[in-house]
Amino acid sequence: LRGSGRLQAWHRGWDGGPLQLARFLSRELGCPLLAVTVSRLLVEANRSPTNRRIWSDFTKDLPREERKQILESWWRAHRQQVEDAVAGAIARGQRVVHVAVHSFTPELDGEVRNADIGLLYDSRRKQEAAFSRDWAAALRGIDPALRVRLNYPYAGAADGLTTWMRRRHPQSRYIGIELEINHALVGTQRWPRLQRQTGESLRGFIS
Repeated sequence: LRGSGRLQAWHRGWDGGPLQLARFLSRELGCPLLAVTVSRLLVEANRSPTNRRIWSDFTKDLPREERKQILESWWRAHRQQVEDAVAGAIARGQRVVHVAVHSFTPELDGEVRNADIGLLYDSRRKQEAAFSRDWAAALRGIDPALRVRLNYPYAGAADGLTTWMRRRHPQSRYIGIELEINHALVGTQRWPRLQRQTGESLRGFIS
């Protein structure tokens, strides 16, 4: 990744905030945490191997064997952890609510993103849609000023880890939601409050 120093400090290389929020939610709710700590400049953990966007400008032209080694060393381990955790819980008769925490840049290609929180889901899965609507309502109930939007700023059914998991489990057993936080809020005075509000809003759905 020589020459990527500027990008590592930018959203393309560093998804600042989600890991801190995920750790907070794990502690507050007593739920397991499975996290990625490698930069997407090496490999994008939230993309499938056949998606060309899994590689950055620094890795897309590497020899095939080197890219295969990166997948095995950095991508597959996390994916397998999630698959094993979900499959194990389902085998024990549990229903899994998988919250994948991300952040989004407040402005992209000149467009200002008009949201504080986005909840991404597959609208074809009725239980996921209902869960997301109820969660959004809970967030707004705690803080009416929160700008919460559904399937924004991305489509919830696009290629990603939750989409990968939906192909493996029915919606009666698995609900996959991507929690997107506006990166402009990370590290501000609102940030600690937003973490608490997110945990409080989600607590009522966890039993």
